Amino acid sequence: MKITYYGHSCFKIESPAGSIVFDPYADGFPRGLKLPDGLTADLVLCSHGHDDHNAENKVAVTGGQTDYTVETLFCWHDDVQGARRGDNLIRIVSGGGFRVAHLGDIGHMLPETQLKALHGVDALMIPVGGYYTIDAAAARALVDRIEPAVTFPMHYRGEGFGFDEIAALDSYTSLCSDVEYVDGDSYELTSGEGPKTVVFNSFR
Repeated sequence: MKITYYGHSCFKIESPAGSIVFDPYADGFPRGLKLPDGLTADLVLCSHGHDDHNAENKVAVTGGQTDYTVETLFCWHDDVQGARRGDNLIRIVSGGGFRVAHLGDIGHMLPETQLKALHGVDALMIPVGGYYTIDAAAARALVDRIEPAVTFPMHYRGEGFGFDEIAALDSYTSLCSDVEYVDGDSYELTSGEGPKTVVFNSFR
């Protein structure tokens, strides 16, 4: 499975089961980021209705059928049951021989039932920047419970991009002993690897 990162919380997965884009964002929101022209996918999945996660118009949907199954877990964008920022949808996508979970803008620790549903995924996309989401320490605690093969940190501030309020990537990577830095913006997920944390050099 090929996993491509476009910054913030936007990823594309591609496998024989089809292609999915998660959480496309509007141009310049967050600061310094713009999705490439001509971005296509068979399916677009958005975790919630904020403009940095729901710009479906930035992705041309092919109309092709996929062989993925999508499980949706309901949670909150904050730690006060949505009173501050609303709800959030976690997506667990299975297909092409892999299970991939995108946590969107999760804002709290998860109950045991949801941790069990997520446990042992092949790839986990998790926000680490805090302020609008869980922070680095909470993200690390969730990863330790979920035990994914490969973790992809997202929703952080980098050099020249991201929201000023959220933390930089090293707030999370400083808590990890398994970081692998990869050139470019794509990663080929294979069976039996990990545990590891993958960081794209294009977004540091």
